[in-house]
Amino acid sequence: MAAETGTGVIVAVRYFAAAADAAQCEEEQLVLEDGATLGSLKALLVERYGDLMRRVVESGSFLLNGVVRKDDAVPVGERVDVLPPFAGG
Repeated sequence: MAAETGTGVIVAVRYFAAAADAAQCEEEQLVLEDGATLGSLKALLVERYGDLMRRVVESGSFLLNGVVRKDDAVPVGERVDVLPPFAGG
């Protein structure tokens, strides 16, 4: 479970390859509202980082605590890895 604050949860977000380029960093801590889902995280990332991140979010993968997730309704855990699409699969 993600660390809780008075206003939400702290989530470690790691970015790889094109995702890191879009975010202009490899890792950051984000405070998300309680009950945040993968879908709400994706929306936040696009709002924060724009069209480059939108392309990653639309075609990339997300690891939530080490497990690949695609369902936007899945709750976000304490760590999310944002991976760009990979050639060949």
